[in-house]
Amino acid sequence: MKDVKVYGADWCSDCVTAKKFLNSKNIDFEYIDITDNDTAIAFIEKVNDGKRIIPTLLIDGKTYTNPGIAGLIKLFK
Repeated sequence: MKDVKVYGADWCSDCVTAKKFLNSKNIDFEYIDITDNDTAIAFIEKVNDGKRIIPTLLIDGKTYTNPGIAGLIKLFK
């Protein structure tokens, strides 16, 4: 089982899509809303060269920036 964290925001359509995909595959994940969360924002900016790109996924310690559905399918096949 993979350790999966999704950094995103409820207003982000790509984040909603990523969460729906993970739920449809019965993949357990921790959702971290970056809105008003300075620690999460700092992490996102650190791993994305100072940019706030969401969703950013942390899977078993490795980051994936906005992988999209095609990327998620590859990660969880």
